[in-house]
Amino acid sequence: MRIPAEQFLRLRAYGAPPIVVALAAQGAFRVAGNVLNAILDPILIFVLGFGISGAAAATVISEYLIAFILLWKLNENVVLLSPQIQVGRANQYLKSGGLLIGRTVALLVPFTLATSLVAQKGPTQMAGHQICLEIWLAVSLLTDALAIAAQSLLATSFSQGEYKQAREVLFGVLQQVGLATGTGLAAVLFIGFEPFSSLFTTDSEVLKIALSGTLFVAGSQPVNAIAFVLDGLYYGVSDFGFAAYAMVIAGFISSLVMLLAAPTYGLAGIWTGLFIFMALRLVAGAWRLGTRTGPWKMLWLAPDKPE
Repeated sequence: MRIPAEQFLRLRAYGAPPIVVALAAQGAFRVAGNVLNAILDPILIFVLGFGISGAAAATVISEYLIAFILLWKLNENVVLLSPQIQVGRANQYLKSGGLLIGRTVALLVPFTLATSLVAQKGPTQMAGHQICLEIWLAVSLLTDALAIAAQSLLATSFSQGEYKQAREVLFGVLQQVGLATGTGLAAVLFIGFEPFSSLFTTDSEVLKIALSGTLFVAGSQPVNAIAFVLDGLYYGVSDFGFAAYAMVIAGFISSLVMLLAAPTYGLAGIWTGLFIFMALRLVAGAWRLGTRTGPWKMLWLAPDKPE
């Protein structure tokens, strides 16, 4: 497993510059890149026989396309290289950016640890785990779009002093969107996880391992949906500090659980650790909202903007 992984990562490293730019892209920019990636994957992997290196090359090429389109369109409307740098705003950006970098590192640690622990058990279990993780992430990230929408709506209301409307956005997104979407996704996965898994492989042993993770993949969706929506709500009120510290604590506890449980319970212990990671993120968000501390107190203490 290590040799093809190294081949993939060496090529993917060339995509670091454009992906930093592409992460700022939304809408049509990402659609164009994803479509090109989907077209190039079978061509480079199977037709030209590049295998895993073809998968990496397809991704890197699509990332450069996204970055190029984004910069090209932006250059028509804004000055990309400003001659003036406002130190105060730069410092504020670096402070918020530093907190988000710390949060991202804390987010990656449990997933990286889970991959490492499963890889030690051999390629068959690794393949089964990867199917579970890919389906889990793909379906869970559908709610990430809800988090972005929640972030935009809450930020608009909050910045304009429309606190009543902000509260309506908060509870509406959590209850009607987050919980309802998560429950619906859980039902779909409980029913359709087996056919979804068969799209990845026909190996019976790999499929057996993948299907053993049905409860983890499907049962965690309501928790995942609310946790992702809470992420968007944090950013909507610029609660970057709490988002970072909560992620560090959740990542540490869940990683510890995996280290202790994996030797005895195998994949079940690892999946339990990942579920705990998401559950702790939900608990942290519920506590933050319930205590009405930090920027959230403005939603209840500050008077609504006069109509």
